[in-house]
Amino acid sequence: MMARQTGIFYLTCTLIIVTSGLFFGFDCVYLAQHVTPAIPAIGGALFIFVMATLFRTSFSDPGVIPRASLDEAAELERQMEVPNAGSPGTYRPPPRTKEVVIKGQVVKLKYCFTCKLFRPPRASHCSLCDNCVDRFDHHCPWVGNCVGKRNYRYFYLFILSLSVHCIYIFACVLTNLILRAQQDNFLTAMKESPASVIEAIVCFFSVWSIVGLAGFHSYLVASELTTNEDIKGSFTARRGADSFNPYSKGSIFKNCSQVLCGPVPPSLLDRRGYVVPDSSQAHHTGNMGTNTAPDLPPPAVVTTADEMLPAGENVKKREMISYQTPDGTINNKLPPLNGTSSPPTCGGRKNHIWDMTLNQLNYMGRSNNHAAIHGTNPGSVYPQPYRHSDYLSGTSVLPAVKGNKSTMSRGCSTDF
Repeated sequence: MMARQTGIFYLTCTLIIVTSGLFFGFDCVYLAQHVTPAIPAIGGALFIFVMATLFRTSFSDPGVIPRASLDEAAELERQMEVPNAGSPGTYRPPPRTKEVVIKGQVVKLKYCFTCKLFRPPRASHCSLCDNCVDRFDHHCPWVGNCVGKRNYRYFYLFILSLSVHCIYIFACVLTNLILRAQQDNFLTAMKESPASVIEAIVCFFSVWSIVGLAGFHSYLVASELTTNEDIKGSFTARRGADSFNPYSKGSIFKNCSQVLCGPVPPSLLDRRGYVVPDSSQAHHTGNMGTNTAPDLPPPAVVTTADEMLPAGENVKKREMISYQTPDGTINNKLPPLNGTSSPPTCGGRKNHIWDMTLNQLNYMGRSNNHAAIHGTNPGSVYPQPYRHSDYLSGTSVLPAVKGNKSTMSRGCSTDF
């Protein structure tokens, strides 16, 4: 069981295998002849143990806590809902923590909104693996997996054996170069065995971090602490005068025995089960919020008979322009363009009136009225300048036609 980011894990395997291969191919041959044949045997045993603990750490379940099902999450939310006494019928947000007492020490259980459960003591949610891990220590990119309750001992044995293996190779490389230098000089020895120089450089820069990490985790094992607890200072003196580690067995020997020799709890994952899609996350799955719901058809537009143009023209009322005459009546029709009386053809696209501003619509209506009064082409005759104050006041801006009082335009308004 590995995380999604496995690039550094492959780098770890490459460094160990290549360095060990150079050691067995060049240094072990010379040392087995001039020192003892036990050197390659010890190196081979260390290499096998290092790779075995590495793979066991990387491909084992660190203690993942399964997420709550829909029924479990609903029941938990129902139990957390507490009516607000001040306002009947309303509910306050559910509490995010619970408190339990372990050996007289109060420990808070935090609610995980991703897994929909209260995490057990010492558990935490890994952002890289996106799972809650029991006795979460840390996420190690070098092994490509979280380090938790079920694989911590293998991780500790891995870094401990790797530090010994690194020191062993570095010591053997120096021995090889010193024995070769006794015959001539040190530069000649490096020319005769260039692989030893590469091994020495890799081991020299790696041994400090590996040995330091092994020493730090030795302290954690002896104290029965995790990296997460040590960094946060969960049981330090600043938490309170009575703060102590309730998980410690009381002695270094018992703590080491508990971590390294205690029983490994069974995995809570059903590796033979089938993945059932969660209907509650049908619309949002993953970290990116991908919508997996099927595309629904667009909502039907209910159109009544009075919203359609007369004479069976397939144009809705909200696509038309409402003209108000001086007598107060409103005419719903499409304005003619270039003196034509038929509505323009949109060719299945959105009506062109949607792209016009209010000034353009008023200008078009006034131009048509100007053409009807004077018998001119609105495309070639410009009416008098538009005044917005006249439009707001509702007064006519065109001269009246004798004998006809209903041809005056008071502007236009949109009804979308």
